[in-house]
Amino acid sequence: MPSTPTPPDSNSSPAKPSSSGKSWLPRWLVKFLLWSTGLLLAGVVSVLLFVAVALSVAYPNLPDISDLVDYRPKLPLRVYSADGVVIGEFGEERRSLTPIQDIPQVMKDAVLAIEDARFFSHGGVDYLGVIRAGLANVGRAKAQGASTITMQVARNVYLSAEKSYTRKIYEILLTFKLEHMLTKDQILEIYMNQIFLGNRAYGFAAASEAYFGKPLKNISISEAAMLAGLPKAPSAYNPIINPKRARARQLYIIERMEENGFITAEQAKAAKEEPLKVRTGPDAGRVHAEYVAETVRQLVYNQYGDETYTRGLNVYTTLRATDQTVAYKALRKGIMDYERRQIYRGPEKFIDLPVNPQETEDAIDDALTDNPDNGDVMSAVVLEANPKRILAMRQNSETVEITGDGLKPAQSGLAEKAGPNIKIRRGALIRVAKTPKNTWEITQLPEVEGAFVALDPRDGSIRALVGGFDFEKNKFNHVTQAWRQPGSSFKPFIYSAALEKGFTPATVINDAPLFFDAGVTGGQPWEPKNYDGTFDGPMSLRTGLKKSKNMISIRILQAIGAPYAQDWITHFGFEAEKHPAYLTMALGAGSVTPMQMVTAYSVFANGGYRINPYLVTKITDQRGKVLLETKPPALDESVRGIEARNAFIMDSLLQEVARSGTAAKAQATLKRPDLYGKTGTTNDSIDTWFVGFQPTLAAAVWMGYDTPKKLGDRETGGGLSLPIWINYMEYALKGIPVAEYPPPEGVVNVGGEWYYSEYARGSGVSTVGVQQDPAAANAANAGQPAAPGAPGGAIQVLPPSDEKKRILDLFKN
Repeated sequence: MPSTPTPPDSNSSPAKPSSSGKSWLPRWLVKFLLWSTGLLLAGVVSVLLFVAVALSVAYPNLPDISDLVDYRPKLPLRVYSADGVVIGEFGEERRSLTPIQDIPQVMKDAVLAIEDARFFSHGGVDYLGVIRAGLANVGRAKAQGASTITMQVARNVYLSAEKSYTRKIYEILLTFKLEHMLTKDQILEIYMNQIFLGNRAYGFAAASEAYFGKPLKNISISEAAMLAGLPKAPSAYNPIINPKRARARQLYIIERMEENGFITAEQAKAAKEEPLKVRTGPDAGRVHAEYVAETVRQLVYNQYGDETYTRGLNVYTTLRATDQTVAYKALRKGIMDYERRQIYRGPEKFIDLPVNPQETEDAIDDALTDNPDNGDVMSAVVLEANPKRILAMRQNSETVEITGDGLKPAQSGLAEKAGPNIKIRRGALIRVAKTPKNTWEITQLPEVEGAFVALDPRDGSIRALVGGFDFEKNKFNHVTQAWRQPGSSFKPFIYSAALEKGFTPATVINDAPLFFDAGVTGGQPWEPKNYDGTFDGPMSLRTGLKKSKNMISIRILQAIGAPYAQDWITHFGFEAEKHPAYLTMALGAGSVTPMQMVTAYSVFANGGYRINPYLVTKITDQRGKVLLETKPPALDESVRGIEARNAFIMDSLLQEVARSGTAAKAQATLKRPDLYGKTGTTNDSIDTWFVGFQPTLAAAVWMGYDTPKKLGDRETGGGLSLPIWINYMEYALKGIPVAEYPPPEGVVNVGGEWYYSEYARGSGVSTVGVQQDPAAANAANAGQPAAPGAPGGAIQVLPPSDEKKRILDLFKN
């Protein structure tokens, strides 16, 4: 019987796989995957090892960032007025360090919205931001960066602008280190103060001032969005240079602020519609105190060296911003008023204007950029010109039409026979200015210069100082550096010396011709003249100063002796060697500066005390710590220059000058009696002066050419310098009560005139008597001076001393 097949045992050896049971992966692929996995793992391990090695090598070499815990960037030297207005800034970086708590939230929100919205939630590197930026860039949406604020701080503070993998590794490592050592607020504070935002501004506080002329605390949403657009490209998004691109980025940032919930839709709409007032020029809201700021810079540099420009020093001055602005405008107006009377010197240059209108505008813009406005003296290019009309173009294609009286200053340039360099024609670059009637007139940049300085005579604090017409044109500070002849403004110091030698305001002196031959002068013969060329005969000392009679001053100096006068003027701060002991000293032939003159007149103004002008009240560091503080010395006998009674009588004489003399316009215009001063005009009208004071304020004005030449036959201190002084005082004395000087000990008033007590006697006035003196009266009538102390024959003098006899003998000669 055949055997039955036995079914296979499950425990027996497996049968060979059938074709349906074969593996689904080829053997070579399995091997490839295994090798690939191994290589990948090896690569990862290698990268990790490489990173570990890199970290072990690079991390210890990272910069020490501990100094950022007490962040102190390079801060410029800032100069402030007494009322806290910035009048000067010196340093490579314009920066204002602002603590994070003082930065307005709207500014922080605007920056975070565009630069790093997840700043407070990531650990330094925003991985989601990297992915989002990559997708946006690949998808050709608005390009986005992936650098966080912390990464930007690492890059801006410690790393160069080099683009390399090594620098990127250091940037990431520094980012982690910053996040580990600093708080988020500290990092944000550094960023907000450190980032460059164009226009020499570093940090948003400086940028707010640079672009909007306002402190950061007052920033609006619209303005904050405009500033927040600057970090990406300060030049491309500069609202002054590229307003259209800046506007487009501003709108985008406002949208980002809304998307991130920083502002509402209503706020976003209002911000987009808000008109911005961007500062368009250097003069916008500026206090012109460049000469003062430069003086302070030199003083501080002498003390602190190169740290002056990086340490963040703040210098506070005695200057008052409003006083300074008024002084600046008054001096420039006085100079330009003089300039209108001068011969027109012709256009500054000529440019070729293309026929194409657009090319013409471009050529004009280039020319005006090279020849910018000088304050209110603005540049323009002529489009059309004839004797009755000039049409010119200014910046931004603004057209200017000049007709009528506006053409008068340049009539010579409009004449048919005008020379080629003077002729005003198409393409001529000219200067124009607005008139008080809001019309245009043609003008020119002045060649003449001027100086103005005002101070408080009670302590020497400088209230205003303008060293010239324009600092950019001429940095020479005429207030402190210009040594010029003072002319008749020096006469009061000769008169003051005479009071100590027995003269009184009533002493009669003959205004008659004088002649000194070569044997007397040791050189050329000298025949001095009065300004008007006339002689008025005998007159009192008071009248002689009021009329500024040269013969009177010379005879006074003859009488008291030039060496004595040379010594006396040192009581006012003058240098004896600058005023040789010759009779020409009576006419102000020595050398002075405007600062010396206002200081010297302050001795009269404050009752006889010498003061030292000072400008700096204190210096602080960036955190407000006082490094230096200045307090003027008290006015006591240790600083007395002349007796109080001498100052008082001189004040009486100078008050007469301002009331009815060569400066009568002062009291007539300002309508107050407490004004004192003296005009000055040198020989041939080369220099003109007015120096004067009110008991609380003294000021000096000078005008002249740097290379001395005649200002004009009819130009005087009363006509040129006095109006500038009046314009300033009209503002500076507003609200100041009238203050006249009380008589000090040692003076008496007899018949309405003041005398030293010892020069009058008799009865009728206090203990000093009065009696007629026929001899003195006869001398006066005969054209001879009465004895010193004898006021036109009304008062008999004390028995004459030998000195008085010498004076009488000199007068008789």
